[in-house]
Formats: sequence, C-alpha cells, structure tokens
Amino acid sequence: MNSLTKYRILVVEDDPRMVELLRQGLRERGHTVATATNARDGQELSLSQQFDTVILDIGLPDRSGITVAEELRSHRDRPAVIMLTAFREEDQIVTGLDSGADDYLTKPFSFDELQARILSVGRRNQMRRATEVNFGVFTLDMEKHRLHARYREVHLTRSEYLALRELALHLGETVSRRQLMIAVWGTTEISQGALDTMMGTLREKLHAVEPEVMSTRRGLGYSLRRETTC
Repeated sequence: MNSLTKYRILVVEDDPRMVELLRQGLRERGHTVATATNARDGQELSLSQQFDTVILDIGLPDRSGITVAEELRSHRDRPAVIMLTAFREEDQIVTGLDSGADDYLTKPFSFDELQARILSVGRRNQMRRATEVNFGVFTLDMEKHRLHARYREVHLTRSEYLALRELALHLGETVSRRQLMIAVWGTTEISQGALDTMMGTLREKLHAVEPEVMSTRRGLGYSLRRETTC
C-alpha cells in the first residue's frame, strides 16, 4: 500500500466488538483510525479533526446515522461517508445515500470489500475537491462550469453540466438514473424519459468530439470512460 491509499478514518459504531474489529483491520491496512460509539461524539470528532472517510453505523443509540450524514454533507471539506447498516430493506439504503452517504455496506461484510469501498470513495472525494477533472480528451472545469476539448469549448446547458459533473466524480463507474436525477434536479420526481432525452443530447455532444466516451448501461445508468482513444 502506498501513501496515496492511507487515510484518516473515523469509525462511528456502537457495537464494541465491531469497533475493535474495524480499528484493528483498518490499522493493519495502514490507515489512521479514530472511533466514537455514538452520534454526539462522532459529530464532535468530525468537527475538531480532519478525516478523509467516516464509516458510520446507521443505527446509533442517540441519533440516526442518517442525521449525522446529513450534517457532514454541509461541511465545506466534508469527508467521504460509508454507511453501515444491518437492514437489508432498500428504503433504508436509499435514505442513507440520499442523506449524503457516498456508499454503504450491509453487515456482515469482508474487510477486502470495505477496503475497496474506502479506496473508491476516497478517490471520488479527492476529485470532488479538485477544480477540474480530465477524461478522454475532455477537461471539465468545475470552477467555471465549462467543458473543453482540444482547445475549444463544448457548450452545455446547466442540466447537462450537472449530469456530466456527477459522471466525472464517479469516473469509470456506473451512475444510476436515480443518482443523476438527484444531482441534476434534486429530486427523483422526474420522468426517466426526460432524463434519457437530456442524457442523449449530452452524449451526442461528447461523441461528436470523442466517440464512445460515454456509455449507457442498460437498466443501470451511465458511465464515462477514463482513457482517450486518440
């Protein structure tokens, strides 16, 4: 493991055995770990120290982890959040993601899986803090909200920019239609036809410069390819 994959991690979990397992396993993988057993202490630690990732149990004794995730989302330099849940119901998972969590794991889980999620959300959070993202021959300027390719600007509508930004923050990953709706309109109360029409126009603009840089994953969502074909 190199220095780029070592993170400062806060674990907020009320089960002492789980806390100790996480602490030991994460330290063995090179991470620096702090722990809290309730929402109040976790919130205080997150405000007083800088963490790259928060591993957050959804079922805390004093307050829901969902509330903590919502509060963390308001931080300017917010950490990535991985939600832990013992619930398998889809609505609990969706609520956690909508609250500001970047990913989730359902207990029980393997440390290899947790490590993979930590690396994924850590990379994504670094990209979120960056001023620009490069993919293919494109550069997305997230300060000026502009897209450039081969020294010229590709003009985007506001909705197209917001969708492309969400795809760029998850570069190489599939972004669901639901996730794109929230990123663009702040709600899922939008027809999938409206989303697909907008994404079709965006894809045409991108493919006019570099073919196949954006992919549609039928039934799943959309993704951007990292590599350039030129």
